[in-house]
Amino acid sequence: MTSSDYYKDKISIVTGGNSGIGYALCEELLIRGAIVYMAGRNPQKVSDAAKKLSEYGDRIHTVIVDVTVQEQVQRAIEDIAAKEGRLDMLFNNAGVGGTLPFTFATLEDWKNIIDTNIWSVIYGVYTAVPIMLKQGSGHIINTSSIAGILPPPFQSLYCLTKFGVTGLTESLKYEYADRGLNFSTICPGFVASAIYNKGVDGKPKGELKIPADAYPADKAAVDILDGVQKQEGIICVPNELKENWEDYALGKGDESLLEIARVRREEYKKILPEMDLGSEEYEEKLMLL
Repeated sequence: MTSSDYYKDKISIVTGGNSGIGYALCEELLIRGAIVYMAGRNPQKVSDAAKKLSEYGDRIHTVIVDVTVQEQVQRAIEDIAAKEGRLDMLFNNAGVGGTLPFTFATLEDWKNIIDTNIWSVIYGVYTAVPIMLKQGSGHIINTSSIAGILPPPFQSLYCLTKFGVTGLTESLKYEYADRGLNFSTICPGFVASAIYNKGVDGKPKGELKIPADAYPADKAAVDILDGVQKQEGIICVPNELKENWEDYALGKGDESLLEIARVRREEYKKILPEMDLGSEEYEEKLMLL
C-alpha cells in the first residue's frame, strides 16, 4: 500500500496548522490524499495559510479554535466528526517553546506553557477518544519534543510539558492497543518554525531567527507521516535523534547535557546586565543561575 493510499480520504485535524510543522503536516497530508482541517487561533493567519493550499480544493478546510479553551476544542472536534461521519486522525500539534532559567520563570510563565502544551493535548484526547472508540478506529498523534524524552538544561518548563505529553501518549498507546486506537508521539529536534521567536507565553520575541542547521519542516512532515503510517510510538525528527535518546536512557548522555548547562549558564550571565534589575535582584538571579 502506498502512502497516498493509506491517507486517502482520511479525516484529519491538525492544531497549530497554519505555520511550522503544523502547516507542513497539512500540506503533506493533502499530498497523500487526506481531507484536512487546519486549526488555529488567529482567523487571518489560518485563512492566509489555507489559501496557499487552495489547489487541493474542497479537501482543505479551516477551523478557528483556541486550544487552551476546552469548550472550543470539544466543539471543533465533535462538529467535524459529526459533519464527516468519522474522525480518523487528530494531530495535537499546537504548542509553545521556551528556553529559560528556572529562576527567571514566573508562576504565570508556568501556567501559560502548561495551558498550551499540556491542557490543549488533554482537551483534544479527552474529546477524540470516545469518538474513535465508538467507530472502532482512529489515530491520535501528539507533538512532544526531543525535550520530551531527554532533558536539556535551562528548559525545565518546556521539559515538564513535553515529558508529560510523551508519557500521556505512550500510556494511552498500550491502554487502547486492543481497542483499535493508535497513538504516536512526535519528538522533533531543531525543526524550522516560528517557535524560535516565541516565549513561553506564545508571543513573538523580536525578529524570527531560525538556525541555519534547522531541519526543514517539509522534510519533517514526510518523516512524521511515514512513521504514523507504520504506527510507530515515538517518532524522532530527524530520525538520528533516536541515538541521543538511547544514549540518555543508557546513562551515556550526562556529560553532554552538563556541558550544555555550563554553556547556557554563561550565556545568561551575559544577559543579566542588560536586564532592568535592581542590584539586589541582580545578585539573587546571579546566585541562582
